[in-house]
Amino acid sequence: MMRCFVRPYLLSVFAIVPAGGFLAVSPALADGPSFDCGKANLPAEKAICADPQLSAIDLLVSKAYKEFEPAFGGDKRKIARGLIADRNACKSDTACIASALNNALQTYGNAPSWVQDYTIALIGKKALDAAARNPGNKDQPLPSAIGQCASTHIETLTTRLGDDPLETATPEAGSAATFTNGGGAVSYDREAGLAAAKVGEPVVMCLISIPRDCPKDDDRGRVYYSVDLVAKGSWALPDSQHMCGGA
Repeated sequence: MMRCFVRPYLLSVFAIVPAGGFLAVSPALADGPSFDCGKANLPAEKAICADPQLSAIDLLVSKAYKEFEPAFGGDKRKIARGLIADRNACKSDTACIASALNNALQTYGNAPSWVQDYTIALIGKKALDAAARNPGNKDQPLPSAIGQCASTHIETLTTRLGDDPLETATPEAGSAATFTNGGGAVSYDREAGLAAAKVGEPVVMCLISIPRDCPKDDDRGRVYYSVDLVAKGSWALPDSQHMCGGA
């Protein structure tokens, strides 16, 4: 079954992306990518060939696919085509490509922690760049494609079930937020980034995962990486309590 980002990303994005560049998040890299760079034609393929980390991740995706079995009886090749289309739609945007490749690894059930860290480092910088292009923090539509980022504001901060304010809730009550662009975030844990936030604060949301191995018409579990531009917290959470196919 497809798995979402489960590792906590509670540090400020400014700690993740220092002024001098990205943190070194990957181990020694294997050969890659999974295709012949001499025959690369698409912008996404060329971007993968130009980045050692993306090349290594692409090779991991190819290997993970071989062992993948759809969780809900779907067509394995159709799922793969959707994931490749996500990647190719990124063109030369490396943050988008990393998100799409990590989403593929999550779908195939094998996403190493360094891949998630590298993805968050890239998408964190992209979120800040998006905020810089919208200095008035004007609300923008909820992102609909992997790698897209948009400005919004926090509308509510509650427990996971939405029945109590997050500020005064106990840790076991979980946490949730809604945003003025219609987006949402939910966690069974007390998410530090949300707990430090306030209603009305501007946020940048970036879509980093779209479930592809799902029952028909069940699209729950899109994951957004978000940065609170006031409290400086960040989180990567799904938009529903259950992933697609869940209870």
